[in-house]
Amino acid sequence: MESKSRSVVKAVLWTLLGFVMMIGVGYASTGSLALGSGMAFVNSALGLICYVIYERVWARISWGTGRRDR
Repeated sequence: MESKSRSVVKAVLWTLLGFVMMIGVGYASTGSLALGSGMAFVNSALGLICYVIYERVWARISWGTGRRDR
């Protein structure tokens, strides 16, 4: 099973990558760097929370890992 800290580090790095991309998309959509950055921040914060929960749920599921079902 993957450790909690590994799940969190993966989620943070993925969120940072998405944050940078979302700033670009937000800026291109609105023409405002401030508004685009705000949109990126909200999206990234929600995405980070959802991703950590998603990873922790899957870490508890043994299906497809070769481990015996508990």
